[in-house]
Amino acid sequence: MDFTRGIIAIALPLLAGLSGTACRAQSPVPGAKFGEVVPRDVREMYDRGLQFLASKQTDKGEWTGGGYEDGPGSVGLGLLAFLASGEDPNFGQYSNHVRRSLRSLITSQDATTGIIGQSMYHHGFAMLALAEAYGAVDERTLWPYKKGPRSIGQALELAVRAAVTAQKKNSLGGWRYSPDASDADTSVSGAVLVGLLAARNAGIEIPDQSIDKAIAFYKQMTAPSGQVAYTGGLGGFDESIARISIASLVYAVARRKDLPEYKATVNYLKQRLEQQSGQQWLEYGRYYQAQALFQGDIDAWDQWNKLLVRQLKAAQKPDGSFQGQFGPTLSTSFSLLALALNYRFLPIYER
Repeated sequence: MDFTRGIIAIALPLLAGLSGTACRAQSPVPGAKFGEVVPRDVREMYDRGLQFLASKQTDKGEWTGGGYEDGPGSVGLGLLAFLASGEDPNFGQYSNHVRRSLRSLITSQDATTGIIGQSMYHHGFAMLALAEAYGAVDERTLWPYKKGPRSIGQALELAVRAAVTAQKKNSLGGWRYSPDASDADTSVSGAVLVGLLAARNAGIEIPDQSIDKAIAFYKQMTAPSGQVAYTGGLGGFDESIARISIASLVYAVARRKDLPEYKATVNYLKQRLEQQSGQQWLEYGRYYQAQALFQGDIDAWDQWNKLLVRQLKAAQKPDGSFQGQFGPTLSTSFSLLALALNYRFLPIYER
């Protein structure tokens, strides 16, 4: 999965000894209001998608096939799709797939730098997956017959330090493809910042300065209209629903809903509920648009979600996959995670 080239076109204290048995509360009720249930067609669609992902996972926990499907970023997104369904990650139907994915993420991490993968896209999505798994997966069952190189908590803390270190090298306060980059864009920065915010929600210490600098970067890139630029004038303030959704989401999860920039992005999205993120990176855009609308206006999300369900029901293949620019496994993961707001089991999805 080469996020480095792929998504540019859319101008995304050390807890060494802690066990994964430490409890992290998951949302007990999947609906927006108590008593609501996930619609049957959503459950059936999601189940078929998970079955497809499970059938395509290798023993090493990866999804291979070339291009966008290779690397820890896609492993992390697939892991998130499994975790988001509410299945018990330790004893449920997909518990082995969860463990394989986590082992893959941890072993692919550079033990010295803490970077996961060849791009900060990979690093960001992998960090998010580690944060969502932390405390939910029992470490005692993670590594068969041996102790692993790091616990989930250790890997997450190391990944956080790597992201913060990369940001310190960046004059704009964000992130770009390389951890040594001096420029930044709102797509890569979104992947990393959401991962950091998820780690903070999981109890990992994140410097306030790091979050403040990243939010300042997004404020600078957000127009009064709610449109969001890509990077340094490249692409300008155009009609990218994906970028607007990313900015809106990071403002919300960073608890900056009081900002005028946040309100502008939410209003922009609400006024264009039927506008797609662009056919080229449709699944990527939906992934962020679902979360941004859910955080911004539950009624607007509900209206948009009904449209999404109809679109995905028509698009799902007989084998459970969704086809797209990213290839079937990654496109399926993105599509399922857009639907996962119907479940709301991932901590990052809490409003």
